[in-house]
Amino acid sequence: MKEFTCLVVEDSSMMRQLIIFALARIKNISVTEADDGVTGLKQLANARFDLVITDINMPIMDGLKLVQRIRTDKVHKDVPVIIITTEGSSEDKERAMALGASAYITKPIQAPQVIAKVKELLKIE
Repeated sequence: MKEFTCLVVEDSSMMRQLIIFALARIKNISVTEADDGVTGLKQLANARFDLVITDINMPIMDGLKLVQRIRTDKVHKDVPVIIITTEGSSEDKERAMALGASAYITKPIQAPQVIAKVKELLKIE
């Protein structure tokens, strides 16, 4: 069975733990954490990921800038990116999708919703 790697970029440690807890229910997925976009980029430079989950509102570098950087990175340009955010407006969602996000989930999140989206994007049964 294939092993998947996921990078979770979220400045709130409580939110990060919630996402990681949801991902733990999926077999064969290992999670790397980053607490802001810059740390996330460093992680992406050092390893290959199958999926990135990011918040939008973070210090130093926000999630939208991170998506832009991922889409111009040769190694990760086709990696699915899920945005999980409090920004619920359709303009925010459209902007994120236009920049290359694969999915957009509004907080408060439900674990089953996150799990379903991750499985769909990674094509896990």
